[in-house]
Amino acid sequence: MAVFVCAGCDVVLTAEVSQVGLPAEVHQRWGNGVLLPVLMAAGTYAVEPEPSGPPWRPWSEVGPEEAEKRGVYAPVFALSFGAPGAVFVAPGDTRGTVLIPERCGGFCCGLDGRDGPNLACERCGRAVATRIDDCSYWQSVRLDPQAVRGLPAPGPTTGSSPREGRERERTSPLDPYGGWSPRWEAAAGVALAHLLVASEGRAVAVPDGLAAELFRHALDTLLPTGRPAKRVALAGPGLPAPDAGVDIVLVPPLPWTGRAWQPPSTAAVPMTADIWSQLTSPHRELPVPVTGGMPDGVFRDDPLPLHPRRLFRPDWGVFLHTLARLPAVREPWLRALHDHVRSRPYADPF
Repeated sequence: MAVFVCAGCDVVLTAEVSQVGLPAEVHQRWGNGVLLPVLMAAGTYAVEPEPSGPPWRPWSEVGPEEAEKRGVYAPVFALSFGAPGAVFVAPGDTRGTVLIPERCGGFCCGLDGRDGPNLACERCGRAVATRIDDCSYWQSVRLDPQAVRGLPAPGPTTGSSPREGRERERTSPLDPYGGWSPRWEAAAGVALAHLLVASEGRAVAVPDGLAAELFRHALDTLLPTGRPAKRVALAGPGLPAPDAGVDIVLVPPLPWTGRAWQPPSTAAVPMTADIWSQLTSPHRELPVPVTGGMPDGVFRDDPLPLHPRRLFRPDWGVFLHTLARLPAVREPWLRALHDHVRSRPYADPF
């Protein structure tokens, strides 16, 4: 557990928080005028290793050589030249901050951080964080790594940690409007980029079930046919070792680092932990009581389980953000695919 304090006056700026991996949807913009929920679970924080926030420079100014030094291997709209290591927390976990009125710009319904840090330390006035809560953005507070310091939380920690609570959380595949959840679309966008790299340009066979709903259409659309397909399986803690013929495995990340659980001698593709758990053991409502049975002549009249009303589509923005940061995108076939999606982001399968 940790707390973050102002680097100028040491006043405490957050509740006690526990580190988790960076959520897949951290760079997602979703919908039009939709007020998205909070990015981080209460009592958790995540660190963004890349530079974030202003100043921004367009790709035409940066160029491919400088971009590669910054870990970006394909064109993007713009690159941040802010400090790396920003800390994301839930807005409700902040303490001792006030808004900076002249930096409260936003596109539509709230703040989007376009003007730089918009939260100041209440005691000394130092700009310490950026609150983002505009529509189509996940609500979050991004602590400026140059303006805050992390310290061990005082006193012993008792009970279950927020990290453990986050691990038990199950994100529904459905959004409130009957479509697919944006969290699932973002997680699939990240995993799809890694699946394409692992495919090496060959067709990929995904197992039946929920994993097939997430990936089969996209992989069949983006990859060629005619060569033997690489096989995908689910793997991770508690599951048996994959068969000898499996080429790629979908695995959960370690929750406090975000690094993928790594099996031996198989290409591993990371999948958000709670979504991975639903792929391996999907929850189904039982049609009869757990004990006993329905009386003779009595039939359940519960509605059928909800199912999204459209084909699943990975988030194209998250997909491109991830793929541009994988060195394999420099291979001609993958770069051509990247550029095609970038030029037609709403075309099938996105």
